[in-house]
Amino acid sequence: MSLQDDRRSEPLDMSKFHPLFQDTGLVRPAMEWSVRTIPAFRAPDHGSAKSVLIVSSLGFLPSKLERVLRARDKIQVNDLRLALNHLFTPNAVHPAQIGSFMTALHVERIERRPESLAAAADILRQRAVKARVEHYETDFIVDIVGTGGDGHNTFNVSTTAAIVAAGAGARVIKHGSRASTSSTGSADLLQSMGCIFTAPSASTVDIPIPRRPFTFILAPHYHPALALLAPYRKLLPFRTMFNVLGPLINPANPNGMVLGVAEPELGKVFAKSLRDGGVQRALVVCGAERLDEISCAGDTHAWELLDGVITEKTLHPSQFGLPVHPLSAGGAPNENARTLKTLLTSGDAIPAELKPVLDFVLLNASALLVVAGLAPDYVAGVELAMNSIVNGKAWEALQIFREAGEVLAEKEQP
Repeated sequence: MSLQDDRRSEPLDMSKFHPLFQDTGLVRPAMEWSVRTIPAFRAPDHGSAKSVLIVSSLGFLPSKLERVLRARDKIQVNDLRLALNHLFTPNAVHPAQIGSFMTALHVERIERRPESLAAAADILRQRAVKARVEHYETDFIVDIVGTGGDGHNTFNVSTTAAIVAAGAGARVIKHGSRASTSSTGSADLLQSMGCIFTAPSASTVDIPIPRRPFTFILAPHYHPALALLAPYRKLLPFRTMFNVLGPLINPANPNGMVLGVAEPELGKVFAKSLRDGGVQRALVVCGAERLDEISCAGDTHAWELLDGVITEKTLHPSQFGLPVHPLSAGGAPNENARTLKTLLTSGDAIPAELKPVLDFVLLNASALLVVAGLAPDYVAGVELAMNSIVNGKAWEALQIFREAGEVLAEKEQP
């Protein structure tokens, strides 16, 4: 296509995409710019200004974006993949298109479809820095993670449960990040425990992950594509599909998962997405309080994925042989780090005031051990998890990871 042809391209009229933009007169002037006629668009944090005529060479026309959004009842996965691929290409799409696209996905609930989540996750994994997991063919890799956004700001249960399960014999490769919707994210907690996350160089193609009981991989180190959307996501007054994709894009490609969602409506959606993504065994959970963990306070909605079949069930602490405790808020990273250390280093003399936190952790660690195939049921899983704490294996698993991080950081020093 010639430059002259490109300049005659159809403007991006947002009124075609969704009735929300019709007859307002407020957003149309900005939205009618044709992305292919802007000579030099500087995107936030994307470096020097570059011509966005690259859009034409990539074959991504406004008419195709229009197709994705107008024919919402007949959208094919390939249409969505096309749009997402261009969203993740630096300087290829105008900010107005990015915002309108994410808004339409949200308003039309396209982002809640299992095939949409699976497609987005697949594209992000393709664009991610690769994790070269040693012994992947023989080990059963597991992860435990939540989507966040539940508003309960509890202690870092999934991170602690991951460490405890690792001490009990599971190979855990946890994928996480810093706090987004809570005061302490998984990375914040581990950094407060002395763990170091060394960013890969720009030329890194893949990152080896040695066989260790517990490994934590920091999401931003592996997913540079998500950084492209960060400035625009922050401006939107709602959570997008990219806020909840984290559990689906672990570059280690775990075989089994315990995945918490903050909305029960997402339970089966995520279970299907995990199945579509190749996960063999999983438990998707949502506490009755809209908690993205197995709740210590009562019932938990659960969707079990086993042999390709999804079964819906209800879990309760009594099924684990544990009492019920009310939910309580966690603290800042240093506070949660002190709690974690006390839990993992007190043997069988854990302070009584930490019993509710301990049981909360045991619930979730037990579920992960069942998914990992190391426990036949939840009661046995609790016993294995408690032994991991009492015999010091959980603490040892964390120290192995911390020391490995120190060694890597020393190697990277000039």
